[in-house]
Amino acid sequence: MTTPWGDRALARFPEDPRDRLRAWDASDEYLLRQLAEQDTPLSGTVVIVGDRWGALATALAEHGPVQITDSFLTQEATRANLARNEVAADSVRLLTTQDPPPERVDVLLVRVPKSLALLEDQLLRLAPAVHADTVVVGTGMVKEIHTSTLKLFERILGPTRTSLAEKKARLIHCTPRSSGARGTNPWPHSYALPDGIGVVSGRTVVNHAGVFCAERLDIGTRFLLQHLPSSRGLGKVVDLGCGNGVVGTAVSLADPEAEVLFVDESFQAVASAEATYKANGAPGHAEFRVGDGLVGVPADSVDLVLNNPPFHSHQATTDATAWRMFSGARRALRPGGELWVIGNRHLAYHVKLKRLFGNSQLVASDAKFVVLKAVKR
Repeated sequence: MTTPWGDRALARFPEDPRDRLRAWDASDEYLLRQLAEQDTPLSGTVVIVGDRWGALATALAEHGPVQITDSFLTQEATRANLARNEVAADSVRLLTTQDPPPERVDVLLVRVPKSLALLEDQLLRLAPAVHADTVVVGTGMVKEIHTSTLKLFERILGPTRTSLAEKKARLIHCTPRSSGARGTNPWPHSYALPDGIGVVSGRTVVNHAGVFCAERLDIGTRFLLQHLPSSRGLGKVVDLGCGNGVVGTAVSLADPEAEVLFVDESFQAVASAEATYKANGAPGHAEFRVGDGLVGVPADSVDLVLNNPPFHSHQATTDATAWRMFSGARRALRPGGELWVIGNRHLAYHVKLKRLFGNSQLVASDAKFVVLKAVKR
């Protein structure tokens, strides 16, 4: 990536030579170019929110920025990209969306996230630290910035306008108010689950901002909950890509002897899963881990993996995440262990499972979804 401060070698994480997706886009370049052209003073506390793969943090590392992200993979990408460019690891302070934000923010750079709820949550958390002289600039591709996006900046921070588009990217310029009501944070949000989905029917779900289907149970998870393994003695179970944790909580309620590992690369998701588990007084044994899938889980140590894999990485449609989840599950499962997957019919996950496991069994299906089972031989 070419920046006003020189070229930066960047890669997504985990790095894959076959991956043709870049670790930055035109909105990152537009923001950096604007900062240089306007001679923006990058002094005091510089905060970068929503950096996708560490492109902004790596470019601005000499200014000692604070990066705030919901993504474990973003943090790992940032560390790797700093090292790739021979920049000291402590040049950037890495915070998660669950950490207390800095007490004062002098420059706030926001890469607009896909989730409007996450943007609302983060702006509300940062608002007390923003003052009248704070420089606030947002960035995103044109398709990512909507009227609702601008209204959030306006309501929470102050008067907001947008730039002209360049290479399908746009900037958001916000002039913070010195004071005034900025609203209370509505997150996390809780709701009651519907009936007809087994042991978790009518139970409480807790969602932090940005977690998938924050207002209601998505139909894919509903279908999986109706077809979970019913026997007791499930052993060690992983809710892989746990989201709000409703699947793992259902397992724990149905089989109190099960040991359930909730894992997701989203800090918001794992916080939601733990809150959901605790809200329902699940009697089992649980561990909550933010990480890169099943990396770090010992091989041949798991009896059952339950997975609803995503097929988007930010705005890109890709099966790379699903493939890595399935591969990680095969490594972690004991011989005879099972991977259960819920997915849209058109994604043809059975093909991938047969390649990896040598087998794939249809457990249940409807017009839109399939539940598949693969057994490690």
